[in-house]
Amino acid sequence: MAEIPLELVRQLRDLTGGGMMDCKKALEETGGDMDKAVVLLRERGIAKAAKRAGRETSNGVVEAYLHRTGEDYPPQVGALVELDCETDFVAKGDDFRRLARELAMHVAAAAPRWVSSDDVPPEVLEEERGIYERKAEQDGKPEAAISKIVDGQVKKFFEDNCLLEQPYVRDLKVPVKDLVADAISRLQENITVRRFSRFSVKEA
Repeated sequence: MAEIPLELVRQLRDLTGGGMMDCKKALEETGGDMDKAVVLLRERGIAKAAKRAGRETSNGVVEAYLHRTGEDYPPQVGALVELDCETDFVAKGDDFRRLARELAMHVAAAAPRWVSSDDVPPEVLEEERGIYERKAEQDGKPEAAISKIVDGQVKKFFEDNCLLEQPYVRDLKVPVKDLVADAISRLQENITVRRFSRFSVKEA
């Protein structure tokens, strides 16, 4: 196979934040296909994130984002996010703080209701399932297909309402959980979104 150009490796590193050797290996395995290499690195980042998921995160930061529509207008939408990690060293780092700011911006823009699907109250999920089931029955869907239809609707409900499942506002092809997983892989620590709050002057 032809040698992977160093410039291509650097481009992949800039896109993903991965190490040079990891990026070179991903490009070699995908025949120099940048898009496939990005996917491969994300998949590996998620795998590494899973290994660190049980580690305690007792350090972190609270970051804020205020959205302004113009210089002469005061902010009317804002968000606070608590992002936790394992060590004070990582919490003080630029990469970690940048991730926290990006998440706060995303919360302000996308208005999630919960951090993850695990946080959705059982009674809310039960109510949503009931709505989807009745709708499928009214639409005359085959009984054997209703369960699958409902599962798909529940998945969409999570993607609309849970921060980690939402498409990242800067790149709708990437779920927020992959953004966090990339940071875990890059910073070599478990990272958790503990909580968030969103404020809007025009919303009750």
